[in-house]
Amino acid sequence: MVRRPFRAVASAATLIPVVVALTPVQLFLMWRGSQAAQDLPLWFHRFAMRVVGVKVTVIGAPSSARPLLIASNHASWLDISVLGSVCPMSFVAKSEIAGWPVFGWLARLQRTIFVDRARRTHTATVNREMAERMIAGSPVVLFAEGTSSDGNRVLAFRTSLLGAARAAIAASGGDSVAVQPVSIAYTHRNGLPLGRLGRPFVAWYGDMTFGIHLWSILRDGAIDATVTFGETMTADAATDRKRLAGLAEREVRRLTTNALLGRTADDVAAQVAEKKPAEAANPAIGASEAA
Repeated sequence: MVRRPFRAVASAATLIPVVVALTPVQLFLMWRGSQAAQDLPLWFHRFAMRVVGVKVTVIGAPSSARPLLIASNHASWLDISVLGSVCPMSFVAKSEIAGWPVFGWLARLQRTIFVDRARRTHTATVNREMAERMIAGSPVVLFAEGTSSDGNRVLAFRTSLLGAARAAIAASGGDSVAVQPVSIAYTHRNGLPLGRLGRPFVAWYGDMTFGIHLWSILRDGAIDATVTFGETMTADAATDRKRLAGLAEREVRRLTTNALLGRTADDVAAQVAEKKPAEAANPAIGASEAA
C-alpha cells in the first residue's frame, strides 16, 4: 500500500477549520435546545467521511418508530461518524472518552451520553438520560457489546443498558419502545477486500494507540463501510432484557456476516422473506416469550 502522509495532513487541515467554525454554532444551538443541534452533527459527519475517504453504503433504513433504541456492534472510533452520517442520533459512550483531547469535546458537541462503567449505580442514571432523549424523538445508539472488536466478529451484547428501553416506556407512559439492531462492517480499503487479516487495521480495539490509528486512517483513507438496519423489535414493560439482548445480538451478527461476505441488499431482503412468519413480523418480545 502506498503511504501518503500528505493525505493525513490535508485531511486534518480541511477538518480542523470546519470544527473551529462550527463549534460556537453548535454550542448556541444546544443552548437554545434547537432541533438543528441534532442536524448539524449529521452534516459534519457526512462532510468528514468525504474528506477522510470513507464510503458508507446503507442497507435498510432507520425505523420511524419512536421511542427508538438502536443496538449496534462496535469495531472502531469511526463507527460514530459512519452511523452519524446516516441520520441524526445520540450516542452512548464510555466516560473516558469525555476526557480525550479534541475528540472528547467533539463527543460533547454530539450530545453524547457518557457512562461510567466503574460505577454500577451510574447505569440507572444513564438509562434515564437515554430514555429522555428517546422520548424527545432522538434515536439513541447503544454499542451493546460494551467494547470494540477486531471487526471480524460480534461480541456478546451486554444487558444492563438495554434497561433504557424499559425506562423509556415508564417515563413516556407508553406501552412499548422500538429496538432496532444495526450492523457496521468495514469491507474494503483502497478498493481491495480487507479480509480477516486486513480488517483489524481499520478496527480500533484492545491496547491500540489512538493517535497512531487516527494517523493511519487519515493517511490511507479509501475505506468502504456498510451499515445495515435490521428488523425493528418491539419491547414492552414485561420484556426480559436478556432475551432482548440475545435476539438483537444474533440479528446484528447475521447482518454483519452478510456484509462481510458481500451480500447485497436484495440478498438480505431474500433472507428476511425466507424467515418464519412470526420472525419476519418481529412481534413484541413479551414476558411469555422470555420464559
